[in-house]
Amino acid sequence: MRLKDILVYFLVAIVAGLVAVYAYSRIVPPSVHEITLRENSPAWFTSLPDDFDADQFDFTYAAEKTIHGVVHVTSMRQRQRQMDMFEWFFGPRGGEQREPEAVPGIGSGVIVSGDGYIVTNNHVIEDAATIEVALNDGRTYDAEVVGTYAASDLALLKINETGLRYIEFGDSDALRVGQWVLAVGNPMNLASTVTAGIVSAKGRGLGVLPQEFAIESFIQTDAAVNRGNSGGALVNLKGELVGIPTLILSPTGAHAGNAFAIPSSIVRKVVEDLIEFGEVQRAVLGVRIQGVTSEIAREQGLDRIEGVYVAEAMEKGAAEAAGIREGDVIISVDGVKVNTAPELQEQIARYRPGDQVNVVVLRNGRTRQITATLRNVEGREELVKPQEAFLGATLREVPEDLKKELNIDHGVQITNVGPGPFRSQRIRENFIILSINNQPVSKPTDVRDILEGYQGGVYIEGIYPDGTVSYYAFGIN
Repeated sequence: MRLKDILVYFLVAIVAGLVAVYAYSRIVPPSVHEITLRENSPAWFTSLPDDFDADQFDFTYAAEKTIHGVVHVTSMRQRQRQMDMFEWFFGPRGGEQREPEAVPGIGSGVIVSGDGYIVTNNHVIEDAATIEVALNDGRTYDAEVVGTYAASDLALLKINETGLRYIEFGDSDALRVGQWVLAVGNPMNLASTVTAGIVSAKGRGLGVLPQEFAIESFIQTDAAVNRGNSGGALVNLKGELVGIPTLILSPTGAHAGNAFAIPSSIVRKVVEDLIEFGEVQRAVLGVRIQGVTSEIAREQGLDRIEGVYVAEAMEKGAAEAAGIREGDVIISVDGVKVNTAPELQEQIARYRPGDQVNVVVLRNGRTRQITATLRNVEGREELVKPQEAFLGATLREVPEDLKKELNIDHGVQITNVGPGPFRSQRIRENFIILSINNQPVSKPTDVRDILEGYQGGVYIEGIYPDGTVSYYAFGIN
């Protein structure tokens, strides 16, 4: 068959097909299937309102509003050189007085008032001999430590300036998992850096703060946070302070998607207390607690896993006095539900000794409302009086009941260890100084009288509340 014949047959087939299609369309009535998209279709993004506007996720407003309220904090730490016994008795070998080594540290801080109050992390400025603050516009200031609170890893600084741009406190309770937040700080010494992420979780307890009565209820975020961000700002899209970035979890020490911030509810309380009282007025409920597990739920006959289980109501504590018992499950505090130990700690940490809270507990399958009057860590309802601060440590006379327990008749207790020689020697909170250079001490002023203006070797004898006897030797220049 020739090529010409093949082409003829092909054209005839195409024409026949077109004729068949035309004939079918004329004989068979059309069947049209229309698909109409409803304007108010229920298949919108989950949980977004009908008037959702993607433009609301523009981060520039929050960044511009907050970047001038975050400062660069540089501290110079004096690394104390350990003295051997020869130097303690006879002085430095060769007669040379060697200066302690200066070690720089960097971090961030947040201006929280126009008159120069700046909040940062305690670990950013601990052991610091000098602290310098640099504003976003390049101005620098020497900063003084107003107070520290190691139990929440917070510190309050003050610079001598007014009319500063500052960041207003926001409501960390209102944060929702999945909500956008910005981290503003100075990572890797890069000033004025803004990163974005979401709230990954709330109420995280990591067990990283070793202090007694530590408060851990972190906001977890995947906003990029690195070394140097500590003490900076975690803000919502309104530019309000909702947290202080404090630490990261990372196998390398660099950002790996998990950063943790102290909620603004805790930060605000600490700042207000340090300004008003010079120290944090910590309230406690007086319970040993743990989260409700499946096993506890079975043992207690609970129909669901919720609340915080009371393993023990401490003797002479606020809970015991109010009628909270071992085996109770705390459901809420002043209307705020609590399901983990960190959440309960965060709620109680907002109050001061003497404040009353309404606690809802589940007991024998029934809920009960109990009003508890919170107490301080010493078991009393009154506010703690300001204590003597010296060489970075907060000092007080030893309570009489503790003297009897330890069988001592004098001593001065360290209730908070801030930057200074005591911390550099790893002297822990609650240590009781019995003597300094073989001179007994009974009042905080005794410590000041012995060490103020003193230069040379210092030998301290003392005891911890658990009965551990300890000795420390170091030098003051």
